[in-house]
Amino acid sequence: MVGQARSASRGYDIIGDIHGCAHTLERLLAQMGYRKVNGVYEHPRRQAIFIGDIIDRGPRIRESLHLVRDMVDHGSARIVMGNHEYNALGYCTRARPGSGKTFLREHNARHDRLIRETLEQFEHYPHEWNEFLEWFYTIPLFIDESDFRAVHACWDSDLINKFKESQGGACIDDDFLHASAAIESFAGQVMDTLLRGTDLRLPPGVKITGKDGYVREFFRTKFWADNPRTYADVVFQPDPLPEEVASRELTDAERSQLISYPSSAPPVFVGHYWMEGEPAPLKHNVACIDFSAVKYGKLVAYRLDGERTLSRDKFVWVDVERPEQPDYPTSEDSVAR
Repeated sequence: MVGQARSASRGYDIIGDIHGCAHTLERLLAQMGYRKVNGVYEHPRRQAIFIGDIIDRGPRIRESLHLVRDMVDHGSARIVMGNHEYNALGYCTRARPGSGKTFLREHNARHDRLIRETLEQFEHYPHEWNEFLEWFYTIPLFIDESDFRAVHACWDSDLINKFKESQGGACIDDDFLHASAAIESFAGQVMDTLLRGTDLRLPPGVKITGKDGYVREFFRTKFWADNPRTYADVVFQPDPLPEEVASRELTDAERSQLISYPSSAPPVFVGHYWMEGEPAPLKHNVACIDFSAVKYGKLVAYRLDGERTLSRDKFVWVDVERPEQPDYPTSEDSVAR
């Protein structure tokens, strides 16, 4: 199996969160010159890099997983783990005796809702689902090359270097998964930071109710901000901070919690953050390529050809249009741009 093998002569197409939008993914791949050969999408000179979150929410999760895994197995793509693949492992893995839990990820209303579409679409394919769960263990948390990097939510060099030393590579195993259920542990911090991002606690008494209805006391932060002064300088999430909070000055203690991404480092690509508008680099060497495809946004890719300074012109995408019928159950329409 070729799997995660790298071809130095190839260009790379880094593709954002798919969330079960298989038809949209096929259109994006076709737009970029990928063609099916013996049932697997490939490009003669390029390799796709999937940024994670293949599953959950969308209408064709099973098809998306097969498409992506086939590409990875045949060497026409690579992939990093998303928080939804990690969540699925925890949700479907029984906790060890004495832990006080039944499953590593609690089966509560919110977690049930997040994975519902995935489990429903695999209801008649339980053996396949178990195989995909095993495959998730083979997905690295990050790709670290000399000319680019990829991680689902946040590049934290200290955590990544310590992880490499402890795990001997970029993949988790069963022991690491179980250890990560304790958020305060090293394993828990690795999975939370790399797959969900960094955060700061809101001021005492302040809470934010997100678009998903979830009430939060923390807000997600940039890992690349240069010399930030206020909360507004570091906030990075779909839900805005109240104006009086955004203008609040960062304390020295809060600044010490932030991490930064050096200007001299290779370009790094993330997904996860539900961006809107016209795709563009966040910084000359940082790009987010998640533009809410499953919420009728864009499925976005960045076409990397070794440049150290990222360009707005290298983004390509497919706009996802809402079905005309509001109750249309299992399709996503898309138009190439």
